[in-house]
Amino acid sequence: MDLQQIISDYGYLALFVLTFLEGETVLVIAGFLAFQGKLDLTLVVITAFLGTFAGDQTFFYLGRFKGIAFLEKRPLWHSKTDKVFDLLHKHQIPVILGFRFLYGVRNVTPFVIGASRIHPLKFFVLNFLGALVWAAAVGYLGFQFGHMAEAIMGHIQKYEMYILGVLVAGGLFLFWRSTHNNRNTDS
Repeated sequence: MDLQQIISDYGYLALFVLTFLEGETVLVIAGFLAFQGKLDLTLVVITAFLGTFAGDQTFFYLGRFKGIAFLEKRPLWHSKTDKVFDLLHKHQIPVILGFRFLYGVRNVTPFVIGASRIHPLKFFVLNFLGALVWAAAVGYLGFQFGHMAEAIMGHIQKYEMYILGVLVAGGLFLFWRSTHNNRNTDS
């Protein structure tokens, strides 16, 4: 079963659970389903916001209480966590606001932020704002993808006979050329 089917079948509950764990692809799909009228875009954004915010708060507190000891037992995470600690040291507020948009470190970042001992209220406020911007932007992106796909399909349908003619002519030309080249090499 693919993500689109899961979200279609289980709706906002699936969206909440999946954005609690990850999110970008799921939210784009949900935005597209909102375009199709299967979900409501406002509820998609609210649900994704709640899912990602709750997930990040959970992972923040796991990092705060299990933090460094947990990370030390996972050497495969070191490259990502070192990168996040470095970014956090240099650009604390932008990292907390925008980590959802950083590919490859999105999942581990709230955990590392918690382990870095940043004040919980500071993370709460910045996480709230970042989650809200992310949910609105990515949800709307999925919705707009639906408009774009519809426009492209409308143009394709409008010109489909011309496109088909060009494809047939191209196919006939390639067939003629290959048979013509075979005759010349056989002689």
